[in-house]
Amino acid sequence: MKAALAAHPLVVVQAPPGAGKSTALPLALLNEGWLAGQSVVMLQPRRVAARAVAARLAEGLGQAVGETVGYRVRFESRVSARTRLEVVTEGILTRRLQRDPELAGVGLVILDEFHERSLNADLALALLREVQGALRGDLRVLIMSATLDPDLPARLGAPLVESMGRAYPVEVRYLPTDPVGRVEDLVARKVRQALADDEGDVLAFLPGVREIRAAAAALADVEAAVLPLYGDLGVGEQRRALLPDPGGRRKVVLATSIAETSLTIDGVRVVVDSGQSRTQAFDPATGLSRMVTGRVTRDSAAQRAGRAGRTAPGVAYRLWSERTHPLLPPARAPEVLEADLAPLTLELAAWGAPDPAALAWLDAPPAPRVETARRVLRELEAVDEAGRVTPEGQRLLEFPTHPRLAHLLTGGDARGLGPLAADLAALLEERDPLPPGSGADLSERVEALRAWRRGERARGDVAVLERVERLSRQWRSLLKVRPENEPPDPFGVGALIARAYPERVALARELQAGGVRGRFLLAGGQGVILPEGDALAGLRTLAVAHLDARPTGQGAEGRIYLAAPLDPAVLEDRAVWLESVRWETRSGTLLAQRERRVGALVLETRPLRDSSAGARAQALAGAIRGEGLHLLTFSPAAAALRARVEALRHWRTGDGWPDLSDAALLDTLEEWLGPRLGTARTREDLGRLDLLPALQAQLPWPLPQHLDDLAPTHLTVPTGSRIRLEYRADGSPPILAVKLQELFGLADTPAVNGGRTPVLLHLLSPAGRPVQITQDLRSFWNSSYFEVRKDLRGRYPRHPWPDDPWTHAPVKGVKRRGT
Repeated sequence: MKAALAAHPLVVVQAPPGAGKSTALPLALLNEGWLAGQSVVMLQPRRVAARAVAARLAEGLGQAVGETVGYRVRFESRVSARTRLEVVTEGILTRRLQRDPELAGVGLVILDEFHERSLNADLALALLREVQGALRGDLRVLIMSATLDPDLPARLGAPLVESMGRAYPVEVRYLPTDPVGRVEDLVARKVRQALADDEGDVLAFLPGVREIRAAAAALADVEAAVLPLYGDLGVGEQRRALLPDPGGRRKVVLATSIAETSLTIDGVRVVVDSGQSRTQAFDPATGLSRMVTGRVTRDSAAQRAGRAGRTAPGVAYRLWSERTHPLLPPARAPEVLEADLAPLTLELAAWGAPDPAALAWLDAPPAPRVETARRVLRELEAVDEAGRVTPEGQRLLEFPTHPRLAHLLTGGDARGLGPLAADLAALLEERDPLPPGSGADLSERVEALRAWRRGERARGDVAVLERVERLSRQWRSLLKVRPENEPPDPFGVGALIARAYPERVALARELQAGGVRGRFLLAGGQGVILPEGDALAGLRTLAVAHLDARPTGQGAEGRIYLAAPLDPAVLEDRAVWLESVRWETRSGTLLAQRERRVGALVLETRPLRDSSAGARAQALAGAIRGEGLHLLTFSPAAAALRARVEALRHWRTGDGWPDLSDAALLDTLEEWLGPRLGTARTREDLGRLDLLPALQAQLPWPLPQHLDDLAPTHLTVPTGSRIRLEYRADGSPPILAVKLQELFGLADTPAVNGGRTPVLLHLLSPAGRPVQITQDLRSFWNSSYFEVRKDLRGRYPRHPWPDDPWTHAPVKGVKRRGT
């Protein structure tokens, strides 16, 4: 490892849990010559892990945290002038890079647990690689994890150092079949079995806090210390879970995925893995994120099992069958491909790279998600139209939170609502302190917090209120404001929520007879609804903070969880007059009006008598796309032209015949039909449009002069009759339906396409019914004709049925007298 870093600026190390990647390797590198007395910064994805790793590293030196080894996490740091090794969380590293791109005094950056591919880790790597290439050729970067994409070293052009470490063997045990039931109950039963059958402490993985609490209640009577471990716990409670029990009892630690990596929990010999994890999923269509519970990935399962072998041989119980294990996803997708990219996009704007393509990414942020993020940031006044950071955007980056909440905090500060903004930001980042059924009004949450702060009996979960107050205190410190304990102004709450979520200001829908109160439309266009009987249901305007982003069908409405009354004046101030020309499907008419709008919300309308032809054409084209080409009437000539051109496009692929298929015509409506839509206003008008000239105009010169030669509309048969050809758009041979007697004596099947494509003859009886379908007329006269003659001459005696069809003159009608 030392040699690799001495020779390469970027190195990848892979070693199993317990090998000392996080707790031994950084110390071993502190005195390397290439470091030249500079410091080391090590990135840890989670605050719990950052504190714990710093403590282990300091213990290895026989020092207290804050001397040679320190840490920095959000709102907390323990460092000193003597600190040479800092363990930091992801946002801290990004802030440091933004303030000092050269990382003065830093010789090595370690990205630990990189397999998680968090958004900030990918961003940090991209920024560090640019720093190495442009500013600091001597800066070294070390990427570490127990499980890594095997292609990663090659993708980075970096050497791979592997170590088997000193992990102990872990016996993995599966269930015989996949279980059925609540995950907390399954985990509790298996923990009881492990306490009875196995030695050592037990670490159980559950998807979230709710399941942890339920499992803890189910294990209340076991002879062991049952301790939770998740990110929102206080530091003291987290330490209790990580350290041996002071009374010497066995421990059962019930943890989220936070315990998968970096943390060594003393005494753990048994892991119980529920097989589930809870992650945040972002829906770019709605701009909303939600927590999703899903199956654990195979690499995470390996990390979890490895926790049992950190200090001694262990056992890992997996609560799924061995047959199911290979079916689990191999690894989690990089967060940059799935997450809300607003924070990353703002960081890039501040870095001076509003176009992500300017950086070297392992996986580039998807362009549509970046554009969604830019739209959000423009509404937050954080970037300009070109994507460059604004002064407001620079200020938002000073707050270690999502840009939305940072914008709420800056707005509160500017309006003299700093204490309220601090309380609201803290409440929105934490779980709801009030019990289910408490209604959606955020003002009630602020009042519950302030009443508890005044010393009144808590209304709601005390542990959550304590965390909210701790976070609010941090925001008040940054804003330099004192707490307020009076009931909040509901409109003040609504105004701040509207600042954080401008696309979630909502207007009540018109209440139809027998309709349901509490239905709203968001400025972003989504329909939402309050729980039945909610106190906010009678309001006209709302500001919505949290809602369910899972509408299940067309017209489905999301459910509002947290909202506040919004002063209608806020909407009035934001509204702008816009011209609207749109198609009303129900009436089948074009509606043109001026609308005073806030996004999708229409506050006032006025007739528009001078709408532009372009706007009308665009609206009509949208109507045709929405309802289909059946809104247009293709005359027989227009339909025939399409079929002829489509046939030639299949037959003569290199000649440039245009695509006139339904899909192509819908895609290019504005081009071929737009100029002819000017006078249309109704569904009937569209049906009366003459489409033939528009279609003919799609044929570039000189194709029109070749059309009749290669795909004639009619063919002349031996009797002199001109028979219409029926072309087919799929390129199959055109059909010539002709009475059999009109072809007597004709040997060769007629052809089109310059003689390359024989027609498909539908030979008709005197009554006009097909009696034979062929592309080989010669063969028909020599064979099948005689069977047809035998069947039909008795039925049609007045028509000629000669013994020799080759010599008989072609006839249009009945045979002449005497023949």
